[in-house]
Amino acid sequence: MITSSSKIQLNFALRLEDGTEIDSNMDQSPCEFDYGDGSLLPGFEHALLGMNSGDRASITLAPESAFGEWQQDREHSFPRSALSDYDLEPGLVISFADPSGERPGVVKAIDGDRVLVDFNHPLAGKVIQFDVHIHSVESTPTD
Repeated sequence: MITSSSKIQLNFALRLEDGTEIDSNMDQSPCEFDYGDGSLLPGFEHALLGMNSGDRASITLAPESAFGEWQQDREHSFPRSALSDYDLEPGLVISFADPSGERPGVVKAIDGDRVLVDFNHPLAGKVIQFDVHIHSVESTPTD
């Protein structure tokens, strides 16, 4: 049974509420991780507690348990001249330097000499669904 000290092998598919598949490793070898190592969204990981080897489940996460709520204050307008190194078009992902490292932003709109960039996670504000197949669960030693 999955506990906070388990090593887990699983396959998953990540879908939007409308069924659009975002990511999947269902046709690949299972991924392996230690519970709590930061590999999975905390809300998804928490939903795995108590599951066993061989279990399959469909887990729905609200935005606050997934990639967070979409936030207006994460959209920023830049002068087009500040982004002249890019062939700008809506949907373009640009990496910006940030004190904590790189920060991706998505060009949302271009209006004359202004470019609106969205720094929200692309799945922010979305209800998501994980289909999961647990292949193995092992206990890991605790300190």
